[in-house]
Amino acid sequence: MERVIYQHMEEFDGKHWWYRARRHVLAALIRREVPLPKGATVLDVGCGSGHNLPMLAQFGTVDALELDDEARAIAARRLGRPVMNAPLPELDGVPDRHYDLIGAFDVIEHIQDDRAALQSIAKKLKPGGTLLMTVPAHQWMWSSHDVLNHHKRRYSKRGLKRLIDNSPLKLRKVGYFNSLLFPVAIAQRMASKLRGNEDADLTLPPAPLNSALEAVFASERHLVGRLPFPPGLSLFAVASAI
Repeated sequence: MERVIYQHMEEFDGKHWWYRARRHVLAALIRREVPLPKGATVLDVGCGSGHNLPMLAQFGTVDALELDDEARAIAARRLGRPVMNAPLPELDGVPDRHYDLIGAFDVIEHIQDDRAALQSIAKKLKPGGTLLMTVPAHQWMWSSHDVLNHHKRRYSKRGLKRLIDNSPLKLRKVGYFNSLLFPVAIAQRMASKLRGNEDADLTLPPAPLNSALEAVFASERHLVGRLPFPPGLSLFAVASAI
């Protein structure tokens, strides 16, 4: 990703509606869909500035990895110990068959060889361990945001299922989320294209709007994984190591 994306993450990950609401959704998915033993081991792949680490610590002992030096330093301070620097798809130095849960939250779309990435992740899971991954949905929504983030692709639901079915993992559940705001996002994207001004939207909205967007997105936590959602901005998948 461009350094400006990491700077945005570092500045806003505690207050921007998207980061805050997504943490609620991810925590709900883990509670609902991931059977974890007491003393579970958890790995956050591509943790950025570490904004998900306190949430993941509810579920076990957390390790993390991040490639960007500045973001990794911030994440290490949040974690209280070093954060690994191990790129996908190799994950060199990450112990095999060690983790009960691996989270890859908006990470796999950055990897050219996504099949190799999932093969490596599968090796790091204990037998029966779980991968929870999220990715951006709908290739037709490609924009300057994807370019700035160095995305290789956006995913269809069918494409994400096919990716996991062709990996060593067993797919347990796949679905959309961030669906309630999807019509707003489409309208905003279309308006930007008509204006010829597709920006990457890296600003913090005014406080009332920020709070409203967070409340809408976070409300999905009550149903995500329980009921199939209509198309949304993102997809999640839950898969198990065999």
